[in-house]
Amino acid sequence: MLYRLLTFLVRAGLAFAVLAACAEEKPMMKAVVAHEYGAPEVLKFEDVPRPEPKEDEALVHVIASGVNPADPLTLSGKYAQEWGTHLPLIPGYDIAGVVKKIGAKITNLKAGDAVYGYPTFGGGWAEFVTVKEWEVAAKPKSLTFAEAAAVPMCALTAWQALVDTAQLQAGQTILIHGGSGGVGSFAVQIAKARGAKVIATASTVNQDLLKQLGADVAIDYAKTKFEDVAKDVDAVLDPVGKETLARSYGVVKKDGIVMSLVARPDPEEIKKRCIRGAAISVHPDAEDLAEIAHLIDTGKIKPVVTQVLPLNEAIAAQRQAATHHTRGKVVLRIADEPKG
Repeated sequence: MLYRLLTFLVRAGLAFAVLAACAEEKPMMKAVVAHEYGAPEVLKFEDVPRPEPKEDEALVHVIASGVNPADPLTLSGKYAQEWGTHLPLIPGYDIAGVVKKIGAKITNLKAGDAVYGYPTFGGGWAEFVTVKEWEVAAKPKSLTFAEAAAVPMCALTAWQALVDTAQLQAGQTILIHGGSGGVGSFAVQIAKARGAKVIATASTVNQDLLKQLGADVAIDYAKTKFEDVAKDVDAVLDPVGKETLARSYGVVKKDGIVMSLVARPDPEEIKKRCIRGAAISVHPDAEDLAEIAHLIDTGKIKPVVTQVLPLNEAIAAQRQAATHHTRGKVVLRIADEPKG
C-alpha cells in the first residue's frame, strides 16, 4: 500500500513538473538571426522565443519587412557600439504588420491595427516584433503590406533631410544623387511634393525611373558629369560619398546646403564656399510616418519595390543590399497579406 502511494506521488510530482515546465515555455516564432557579426552568410533561419511587449510596447505580427543598404553595415558589427546593436541580432528596420497585443501604457494603438514603421533596434525579420508607440503609424491604406514595408527607413531619411534639415521650399532646386535608390527615389518625390525643382542622377538603365518619379532633369552619371548640368543649386543630397561628395560642394549656391548620408561634409569646403553641411542620420518618428502615409494615400509618393522574397531568402536579399545598386527596395515577405 505504501509502495503504491509513493509511486502515485512520484508520478503526480513528475506530471506537475512537466505541466509547470510547459506553462513556462515561451511561444516560438520563425526569425532570421545572426549569432555573430560578419557577411550575410552568418544569418540563420531558425526558431526563437516570441518577444513579449513591455508596458510601453506593442507586439506586431509582421507581414513584411524591408531590406536597406545600411543592413550589411549593421550585420558587419562595424558600428555596433555607436548604433547600440548586440548579439544575437535579428535585422529588419522596416516593418508592416498588424498589432497583436499592447502594453498597459499604450494609448494610440490597439490590437488589429494595421501599422508600418521603423523599430529602432531592428527585429523585423521575424514573425513578431515589439515596437514603441513612436516607432510606428497607421499603414498607408493604398498600399499592400509588402509595399508599405518598403517605405519607413528610406522615406524617413529623405523626409528628415529635405524637410527638417534643408527646409526645402517651393521654387528651390535640389540635386539628388542616386535618385533611383531606396532613399533617392523617396527624396525625388518628396522634393517634388514640396514644389522644388529636382535634378537627379542615376545609371543609364534607371533614367526612365527618374522621369517616372518626377525628376525635372535626369542625369546619367556614366555619360555626363553632374557639375556640367547642376549649377547654383540650393541643396544636395548625397548617399554616395567620396568623389561624388567632393565634387558636389562646387554646385551649391552661397548659403545652400550639402547633406551626406555616408560622410561628414568637409568643414574646410563648407567654410570656403560659405555653404552649410550636414551629416544625415535617421530616427523613428510616428508623426513623420503619418505625414508620409498621407502623401502616399494622396498619390504624391509611391514606393519602388524591385523584388519580394520569402524570409528564408534573407541571405540573398542582404547580398543584394550590399551592392548599393538596388533599384528601389527589396522586401521580405514573412506572412500572407491579411484578407479584407
